[in-house]
Parts: sequence; C-alpha cells; structure tokens
Amino acid sequence: MTNNLLCPVVLQLQPEGTLPDIQSTEEATNFLKSHRNSSLPYFLAVGYYKPHIPFKIPTQYLQLHKNTDFKTLDLDYPPHGLPTVAWNSYLDIRSRDDMMALNISYPFGPIPDLVKLKIRQHYYAAVSYVDAMIGELLKNVNFEDTIIVLTSDHGWALGEHAEWSKFSNYDVALNVPLIIYSPQVKPKSENKIATVVELLDLFPTLVDLAGLPPISTCKNNRRVEETCVEGKSLQPLIFGDPCHSLLEEAFSQYPRSGTYPSIHPNSDKPKLYQIEIMGYSLRTKQFRYTAWIGFDPNTFKRNWSKIYGEELYDHTIDPKENMNLVDRPQLVTIVEWLRLRLQEMFC
Repeated sequence: MTNNLLCPVVLQLQPEGTLPDIQSTEEATNFLKSHRNSSLPYFLAVGYYKPHIPFKIPTQYLQLHKNTDFKTLDLDYPPHGLPTVAWNSYLDIRSRDDMMALNISYPFGPIPDLVKLKIRQHYYAAVSYVDAMIGELLKNVNFEDTIIVLTSDHGWALGEHAEWSKFSNYDVALNVPLIIYSPQVKPKSENKIATVVELLDLFPTLVDLAGLPPISTCKNNRRVEETCVEGKSLQPLIFGDPCHSLLEEAFSQYPRSGTYPSIHPNSDKPKLYQIEIMGYSLRTKQFRYTAWIGFDPNTFKRNWSKIYGEELYDHTIDPKENMNLVDRPQLVTIVEWLRLRLQEMFC
C-alpha cells in the first residue's frame, strides 16, 4: 500500500463502494428526513474531511478541472524579508510517498512545476467533490425555518509564497469561507459583507439568530462553569444595521519549535513541550501584523522582550501578502500600534 498525496479512486472499487464524506452525507440526510415533519428544534453539525489530504476522491471530479486550467503562480517564492521562523516547510506534504520520491530540497523546495499544477488540480477537484455532497444535503433542508452556516477551520496554501498546506499565519492559511443563511434575511442582489470577523463570532451570532437569550462576554475572572463568549454577534451586520459598527480585527496564533525550520522536532506541528516561539497575528481591514515571540509551554507565559521576527502586510497594495513592510521607517508608528494591540490581547 502506498501513502500518496494524490490518490484519486474508482468509487465502485472502494470498500462498500463508498467514501467517508459520502457516508456522512447519507447519515445527515437520514437525520433531516426523520425530522422533516417534526416541530422540535434541532442542531445538526456535518463535518467533511475533504479537501484535507490525502486527495482520495472519486476520479470523475478531476475531469472538472483540467491540468491545463492551472498555471504556476507569478510569486511562488518566499517574500523578501520573511523571517525564517515564519516559514512553513510543509512536512505533511513532503512525508507522502509520491512527494518523497521527488526528493524536494528541504526546507524551501521548490516543488517541480508540473507537480504544483497537479496538486492544485486535485485540491480543486476535492473542493468540487465536497461541494456536490453539500448540494445533496441541502436538497433535504427546509429553507423556511432553518438557519444554515457553511464554514471551515482553516485555509490551505497552494504554492503562495512557495508554501503548501496550512501551518502559517498568512491570510491564505487563515481566511475561511463563511456563508450564513437565515430565513429572516431577505435575499439581495449583493449579499457579500466585506468585514473582518472571527469564527469566535459564530456562536453568539447563532444564539441571536435563533432568538435565544444572549450570552455574556467572558471576563478574565470568570468561573469555569459559566458559559460566556469571546466573540461578538454578527446579527447586526447580517441585517444591515447602519447604526452598528464593528471593530474590524481578527487574531490568530501559530507555534514554532525554533527560529529555523526543522524535521525533528517538526517545526510545522511541534508538540506542546517543544514550543519555544509563538507567532501572534492581527488582521485589520488594512493590515496584517505578526510577531513571533518567546513562549514558555510549561506556564503558557509570553515573553514580549524576545521578538524573533515580525511581519507587516498592507492589504490595500498587497492583498496576497508578498511584501513584508515591517522594516520600512515610514511605518514604524503603525507597527508599534499593532504590536501594542497584540500585547493587549496576549499579554
């Protein structure tokens, strides 16, 4: 048996002629059908594994995305000024048998151009596969009395910055789809809301949309048994309240075992006791700022006096985050303000 990254399959030849995401769809569909005529409320969460690797998907979905549809990215190399601590060496990709056979140089690559195209093709095919499953599921939903959310837990790099996978603080690894449907909201010609929000906002949003009593905001001295939220409800945004404004910022963090990529320990996925550096990141409407600072895994204390690397990207001129501007003297005030905001959140 091989452990390949790219492994499309003939569905009929799989055990029981199926795959896990198809089985999940069937079970969820059965649940929806059994509750179709019930007046009782329900909450159903359906998690799909694809497009996680390996790309084990029915072969017919590759036909939707020809290899010739893709091209090598113009900027598929590490950005100028990127600190080595920020580099994601995509060890999960490298560990697959078909990728190991390529003998890709560690830690910066690159992956051969033709293989890049094949990986992108398989990723898009995996997304189409899951899209088809979601479509089957939605056929059994009553849109008149059901709130629906489509989202994900992370993004995935497809060669941007010469990186692959998800182990970074780049937008491409952190940005996720977030589609919220509520029967209370009238359809518009343009329903896209270009506001920076967090997945922490999802729980209080669902509470509000369901008409449940609001949940209090968490405080530092809260009791463990208390239910509270750190996010904010997006209901005013969804309903288009012109008098309601949100502070557009989203926070993230990612650990590293050292300042330079390593296989042992795995710098992409260090175990808790191996973490020496934590990358804290703040995304505003215009900027992404990331600081890689000292971190004690035993006490979870952060050391802001030890900054191993910083990144600053201006989304008004560089939405793909290809230019690290942190050393520009004209932006020193902005860097200091964003750093202070991160320190306030992660003191």
